[in-house]
Amino acid sequence: MPQGESSLSIYIHIPFCTVRCGYCAFNTYTDLEHLIPDYVDALCTELALAALHVQNKPVHTVYFGGGTPSLLAPRQFEQILSQVNNDFCIAADAEWSLEANPDDLSEAFLRDLRGMGFNRLSIGMQSANASILRMFDRRHDIASVGAAVGYARRADFNNINLDVIFGSPGETLADWKQTVETLLQFWPEHISLYGLELKGGTRLRQQVDAGELPRPDDDVFADMYEFASTALATAGYDQYEISNWCRPGKACHHNLQYWRNLEYLGVGAGAHGFYGGCRYSTIASPQRYVAALKKGASGDNLLSLTPALAKTVQVSEADDEYETIMMGLRLTEEGINRESFRRRFGRDIVDTFYDSTQKLAAAGLLIATKDNVRLSESGRLLSNRVIREFVDQIKL
Repeated sequence: MPQGESSLSIYIHIPFCTVRCGYCAFNTYTDLEHLIPDYVDALCTELALAALHVQNKPVHTVYFGGGTPSLLAPRQFEQILSQVNNDFCIAADAEWSLEANPDDLSEAFLRDLRGMGFNRLSIGMQSANASILRMFDRRHDIASVGAAVGYARRADFNNINLDVIFGSPGETLADWKQTVETLLQFWPEHISLYGLELKGGTRLRQQVDAGELPRPDDDVFADMYEFASTALATAGYDQYEISNWCRPGKACHHNLQYWRNLEYLGVGAGAHGFYGGCRYSTIASPQRYVAALKKGASGDNLLSLTPALAKTVQVSEADDEYETIMMGLRLTEEGINRESFRRRFGRDIVDTFYDSTQKLAAAGLLIATKDNVRLSESGRLLSNRVIREFVDQIKL
């Protein structure tokens, strides 16, 4: 049984930012730092209610994302962590992750966080190129990244992730090679490389649509991905997911929970969760979120999980099957575990999609073994085509 299959994860959303990045389409807000104390109180109330609902189900990962979680003060983290530890059944070896901007970090701050129990740090490097960082509206430079990694090492963090984005407007393969080479000099335990998505409503999308910035080139994008895959493999990193690499034993267990399509609680303004066969999201506005938690819970069963519920959808078997395949195929080595699929749906994935698995395997895009179904190296760049082949047979 894959780790996490019988356990729960918790995602805690911190929506505050000093500056909104040009590529960001997440639920984030600037100029609301004054709301943080009330927001932390609301988070603790929501966590207490959620804990009553999950009935001591073991929790093996807790992840603070944003936004910019590193804007919170140590006493505010202490308040939240105390709530989580008191109300939930936390595994002794639980993974506690925090997303952070490099220029928010100091050695003293990180020592405080490490002492509270955080054991994984995800730093938003994004690029080693100064002009790209300016285009992204990032607050830091590459020297800040190096300083942050040094602070984290001295604070006894031995599980550091660096986030990097490739395929930005005007970025050349030479620019990207410089970023990858710089990234490897920091020798993090984990690396996340995300191709830029020009989401609607973001400033970068508006600039590209207006012709102020060049539209990213798909061929250069593919070359960047292939270069990074080779460079990271040569440096000793294992690729375990389409966008994620790690040193042996340092995969992100929280994100594995998502890719295995397992349950997790989402708390905070605009958070998403998956629990009890339902996918749900909370109120996006931090002000309205705080007001809802002050008002308290209603009598509805799912609302008792969070009074800040904005939307909930009961997941049908067809949707569940689609999501399990779509996310599981992102796992480059593990793929879709056949035994887990049989337990979940009562049938084998290869038998159910026999023609598709044979067709995709013959095309060199898919590998089917007695244990799993996964993408081949060639299939990783054509994952949408592979997923579509399966989805066309599911009656959504």
